Amino acid sequence: MALGTDTTVGVVGAGAMGAGIAQLAATRGHRVVLSDAIPGALERAKAGIAAALERQVEKQKLTAGESTAAQARIEYVAGIGEAQWARFASCGLVIEAIIEDLALKKAVLGAVERVVAPDAVLGTNTSSLSVAAIAGACRQPERVVGIHFFNPAPVMPLVEIVGAITTDPAVTAQARAFVDGWAKTTVLAADTPGFIVNRIARPFYGEALRIAEEKIADCATIDWAMRDIGGFRMGPFELMDFIGNDVNYAVTRSVFEGMYYDPRYRPAIAQRRLVEAGWLGRKTGRGYYDYRDGAAAPEPVRDPALGKRIVDRIVALLVNEAVDALYLKVADAADLDLAMTRGVNYPKGLLAWGDEIGVRAVLQRVAALQDEYGDDRYRPSPLLRRLAKEARRILG
Repeated sequence: MALGTDTTVGVVGAGAMGAGIAQLAATRGHRVVLSDAIPGALERAKAGIAAALERQVEKQKLTAGESTAAQARIEYVAGIGEAQWARFASCGLVIEAIIEDLALKKAVLGAVERVVAPDAVLGTNTSSLSVAAIAGACRQPERVVGIHFFNPAPVMPLVEIVGAITTDPAVTAQARAFVDGWAKTTVLAADTPGFIVNRIARPFYGEALRIAEEKIADCATIDWAMRDIGGFRMGPFELMDFIGNDVNYAVTRSVFEGMYYDPRYRPAIAQRRLVEAGWLGRKTGRGYYDYRDGAAAPEPVRDPALGKRIVDRIVALLVNEAVDALYLKVADAADLDLAMTRGVNYPKGLLAWGDEIGVRAVLQRVAALQDEYGDDRYRPSPLLRRLAKEARRILG
């Protein structure tokens, strides 16, 4: 069925992401079916959506009537079973937004497919798993497409649209046009581990962790450098604490395993230890920083020379990753830069930033790290080498 303003949208999973997607769809005028099997999840989602819409009223972005109408459009379905799945029968689009577990995602879409119309679109909000693998549970894998929102979904502008090798291109195009209609910025990504953002962003976290593990600088100094010198909105450690170290570590592991253990994406033991200790960041009161009452915030070492070295190192690896994504056709150049500025608020698109620094300088920095460590983690992209060679030929 054609997706349009009268399409009923189903969302499976009422956590922060699922509730956010449901809220977004409801405020755009769609009837929404939101389900969850975890006791209390729907109550929390309903209260969270009401509070979020009330804030929109206070900011005069919605009227009280619009808020009430949006909340009334959401139908809450508790539990799983034939009776619960049957409530999705009228949905033209169903998006699963459950935990990053391949078996569970396959089970959910397989169950949903049995009750929706043959031409309904099935979406997965996975951030790093294979869309093709998830679609493998369906009789019609051609109608399964990745629709990856960023948290919080009503606020963050970017959505990655991911067509698998099994996805009908018309379904990919239809999903993109539909989400564009929600005033989102969409980019097309290949069905590769991490897609665009979660793949390219790995050095932002991983190299910051390496620098801290080597005692070159502490977390506070690295965060200061990336914010005040690099221009990033948040430093890597405060951002990992904000995301949740369990979530960030799980994504890193997923990309690492999905890329056949390429050392470029290797997780850090330091982050694993925090997860094992339950120091997950802000939500548990401790992470890289101590958020408990009375805890003193650590002071960074504000050394401009050290800060510049940190920024140069991390940014060079980010640019190398973006260039490699272009080389491997994960997305086109415009979408690669758009994804990083709109999805994770980077101060510049990384390909544009590489042009500004100069590809020869970027290659020099990455190659120097590879020479120093002898680690394939610092492998320069073949395209970066090619571009640097071309720049030498032109510039002499």
